[in-house]
Amino acid sequence: MIRVLLVCLGNICRSPMAEAVLREQLNRAGMSNYVEVDSAGTGNWHIGQDPHPGTLKILKDHSISATGLKGRQLQPDDFAAFDYILGMDQHNIMDIRLILGQSTHPKICRFLDLTDQAKDVPDPYFTGDFEETYELISKGSAALIGKIKREHNV
Repeated sequence: MIRVLLVCLGNICRSPMAEAVLREQLNRAGMSNYVEVDSAGTGNWHIGQDPHPGTLKILKDHSISATGLKGRQLQPDDFAAFDYILGMDQHNIMDIRLILGQSTHPKICRFLDLTDQAKDVPDPYFTGDFEETYELISKGSAALIGKIKREHNV
């Protein structure tokens, strides 16, 4: 089983949206039996909480299930448990490396670095633009699926 962890600041907007979108895309690609997806936040403010209402709305608008999404905080044990750890922005990457005790490691990267739009995924908690976040996450998810196919012959 290939394990993917998607990480943002609070685990209520971007990373749970990415978790749901990636699961849906994996399901459509017939890969859901090979790849397990989870999400986490670098902060502890939203542990156990449902995703932000804006995230839930955008997922519903695109007919993507939000079942099972609950906020959790990134833990040091996550480094060994996951094959890919993707942060939504550069600040998340710095925090991930601090929390996991890894200054650099190829399994840790910024989510959109896998695309031709290498940039941060803006946080809709602050921008209010959940549609832009959804579009970028959809592109990043497709690129990640391509990477997994190439690296694991799935």
